[in-house]
Amino acid sequence: MSYPPEMQRSIDRVNASRAERVKQNVPRLSAEGKKALLESYHPDYRSSGMRAIRVGPNRGDRAVNEFVDILEAHPRLSPERIDLSQIDHDVDVLVIGGGGGGSTAALLAHDAGARVLLVNKLRHGDSNTIMAEGGIAAATEPDDTPMLHYLDTMGGGQYKNIPELVMTLVTEAPVVVEWLESLGVMFDKIPGTTSILTHTPGGHCRKRSHSCRDLTGLELMRVLRDQIRSRPIEVVEFRPAVELLLDEGGRCAGAVLLDLDTKQYVVVRAKTTILATGGMGRLHPQQFPTSNHYGATADGLVIAYRAGARLTDMDAVQYHPTGVAWPEQMLGLLITEALRAHNVQLANVDGARFINELETRDCVSSAIIRECTERGKGCATPTGMQGVWLDTPLVDQLGYPGKMEKQFTGIYKRFREYGIDCTREPILMFPTQHYQNGGLLTDGESRTNIPGLYAAGEVGGGVHGRNRLGANSLVDIFVFGRRAGLHAAHSAKEVQLGRLTLDHVLRHEEQLASAGIETDRTSPLVLPDYTRPETRFRRVG
Repeated sequence: MSYPPEMQRSIDRVNASRAERVKQNVPRLSAEGKKALLESYHPDYRSSGMRAIRVGPNRGDRAVNEFVDILEAHPRLSPERIDLSQIDHDVDVLVIGGGGGGSTAALLAHDAGARVLLVNKLRHGDSNTIMAEGGIAAATEPDDTPMLHYLDTMGGGQYKNIPELVMTLVTEAPVVVEWLESLGVMFDKIPGTTSILTHTPGGHCRKRSHSCRDLTGLELMRVLRDQIRSRPIEVVEFRPAVELLLDEGGRCAGAVLLDLDTKQYVVVRAKTTILATGGMGRLHPQQFPTSNHYGATADGLVIAYRAGARLTDMDAVQYHPTGVAWPEQMLGLLITEALRAHNVQLANVDGARFINELETRDCVSSAIIRECTERGKGCATPTGMQGVWLDTPLVDQLGYPGKMEKQFTGIYKRFREYGIDCTREPILMFPTQHYQNGGLLTDGESRTNIPGLYAAGEVGGGVHGRNRLGANSLVDIFVFGRRAGLHAAHSAKEVQLGRLTLDHVLRHEEQLASAGIETDRTSPLVLPDYTRPETRFRRVG
């Protein structure tokens, strides 16, 4: 499959404009220009896509409709069906989620002397982490500092970030890169040296993203899984958590799991619990396609919220500007920001640039949406999808012959499978839902407001504000995964649990009735339901 004739005519214009485009300097947006662009075109500003939550600790706060739907759903299990005196696992630290954040927390908790159980919804490693391409941000270059990283992160988040969390993130980021390399992560190196190669993601003022070609997350999870398997850490797969357990004093005391094979419930008692369940991409907020893995259905957020955990910024969702729009078999697949850091340009149907490619993700996404809607400058696919071009031939033309294939191997090979040579032809892009900027409200030790419950990675909120900068998600999962694991292990030594209860599940049902909410939905979803109309992504055009 190559490009159909109607798309090829647009490609011809992109090719014809390339020589002049590379000479252009598209200025960065002013603060006023950025504000106007976001308010006019970013999905977060669509009032129809949000509504107020009617139950729980964040009652009255706004969030995307698809998330409110599952917060206001009936519990999946009935407490009377569970015998909480029958304990299947009894541990110091329960880690729910086996991506980068959960695996890191499990490692650090075990090394601190805790008995750890790591439970996974799918296989160990199935997560957004393993799909990450671009890199991990840290101020390791001589001309960079954590303070510059701090300022970039705060500005990218529209200054709605929690400053203390951002300071922790940026000051510990260099330590995390050093730690990962010591475990065996093979970062890209400057040819002929032992120094790690860095590049500049959008919104950053320095080269500070450390990558492993365009397969960074895959390499990170390779190393983390090897480390987990080299220790006596029990790993359970295909058993998602469907409710948290509390003790009679209101402390988190473990979770009820669902065995996906037997459909039986499993009771885990734990002195401390770490949620690392990722985000909500498979809810398809505002009906966008998503880059998220199949299990990203916001389960951790739902069960923590029922137990009384507070949320923050759940009306802030990140739509990554470069998701694949053609071929349709790859719809929503993320194309790393590192390409734009290597001077690859965005061009509309006429081959013209329309935004500085290294603006923050929310701005670039908004500009693409504007180009494809109001301006009518998107390139249409045969099925009606709209997109703009990412001019990938520039990688080799501005670098060296073969750079695209060597540095961005995964992208090159995926497109070759569909007869597209991205060293010679551009690729079509449209924003895809990529990240939830908000999550469970945590402190610097990754603690939620529920004693004994921690959150690490995308399930946690506060550090990224209204918009996450590229390469900050990977450093987030390691900084706060490490902190959660250490603090949970040390805290577990002092914990004496009381009687286990699911009374909070009954209280949730009472709140639904009191609010007059009538629904046939149940949650957590565990896996996405593509039979429901609201989980089908829309086409823009």
